[in-house]
Amino acid sequence: MKQQAENPYQPKKYVQLTTPDWVKNATLYELNIRQFSNEGSFREVEKQLPRLKKMGIDIIWLMPIHPIGEVHRKGNLGSYYSVKDYFAINAEFGTEEDFRSLINAIHKEGMYVILDWVANHTSWDNKMVEEHPEWYMKSRKGTFQSTRWRDYDDIIELDYKNSELRKYMTDALKFWVKEYNIDGYRCDIASFVPIDFWENARIELENIKPVFMLAEAEDKDLHRKAFDATYNWNLWNILHQIAMQSISIKLLTEGYLAEHVSFFPKEGIRMNFVDNHDKNSWEGNQYSNFGEALKAVIVFTVMMDGIPLVYSGQEAGLDRSLEFFEKDPIDWKTHENETLYTVLFELKNKNKALWNGSHGGEMVRIMNDRMDQIISFVREKDGDKVLTIINLSKEPVIVQCDTSFDQGIYTNLFTGKEQKVLDNMILNMNAWEYIVLHQSKHVNI
Repeated sequence: MKQQAENPYQPKKYVQLTTPDWVKNATLYELNIRQFSNEGSFREVEKQLPRLKKMGIDIIWLMPIHPIGEVHRKGNLGSYYSVKDYFAINAEFGTEEDFRSLINAIHKEGMYVILDWVANHTSWDNKMVEEHPEWYMKSRKGTFQSTRWRDYDDIIELDYKNSELRKYMTDALKFWVKEYNIDGYRCDIASFVPIDFWENARIELENIKPVFMLAEAEDKDLHRKAFDATYNWNLWNILHQIAMQSISIKLLTEGYLAEHVSFFPKEGIRMNFVDNHDKNSWEGNQYSNFGEALKAVIVFTVMMDGIPLVYSGQEAGLDRSLEFFEKDPIDWKTHENETLYTVLFELKNKNKALWNGSHGGEMVRIMNDRMDQIISFVREKDGDKVLTIINLSKEPVIVQCDTSFDQGIYTNLFTGKEQKVLDNMILNMNAWEYIVLHQSKHVNI
């Protein structure tokens, strides 16, 4: 019997992996264990989990938990990203029992946990250096080498042309899922490691349990078979320029967003952030990078398409760069940032329009007469709807928005009051002011 030929004109799905269902409306929290408390321990992290849950955090990303190399160590404590042993726990943070207790506590709070994984390189004193020197990249002198063109002299690069290395690293990834029941990984400089390694590792991890994989990279191809989410570095750079250099928001709307909605795979998820350990350590803090625009930028990164990230201390008003190689604990205090995140995350959790990837609504532009200063858009999914209007400029603006397709009764997220939207909205907006209006067919907030 003649086999029916496949229709060459039928559209094919780009993303071929399945993201766990619990990621659909999730938020992320990057947890810097060393600086999270005076003790810098797993036990002290465990004490703050109820607070993070109350704020609306769903996934805890633990910065690397492995022993840190001592040879060529930077500073007194060294870099998390100089891994001495992929199968062990850094004793500075606690014992294996402490770590297991933390994972169980995260799960009991209804949250999930991913580990930071450093696959591209190791410390100089990792046991693999002695046992398998052939697994490492060599310089033209035949010596071990640090990541080329970067100031990473406390580490040496691995060579993924070796199949034995690939199996070792895949087995190490599987170990933490099987032995400690973690829920996935954030993978350091993921694009420096061959994509076929990650694609196979994802398959082997999925044979154990569904996992969430975040790549520190922007490559679209990583979404195809390996990673659920990638970094939104470009968005951060644009928002930084808008906040600090007063450039037109057309770089955001007609540059970045036009491309994002047109060819980025809908099933793929971008991680939107205002701060993370790289930015905070080397390029300033949330206040020096965004100034008076900070709250407006936070609102935008949660309302737009993507999974939002909070870095340790942001919610407490962290206004300095944390030391990276030394002890420098966060000063925890009640702060308005935590209230803002809590309100935004509650809406994201319940309103389908704001969900992640294909579970959420596309960003659709609402036209206005101040397009170089005001960003206005709507997201809608299964009867849930959110209108966002933000003055991304340091000047007060009177703006008229064309809301003829979005008439109705909404709730103002920040006042709790009902607001009627007609075919046009005329708003007098202060510098960096934001308005979020929502409708929910499913749950009232």
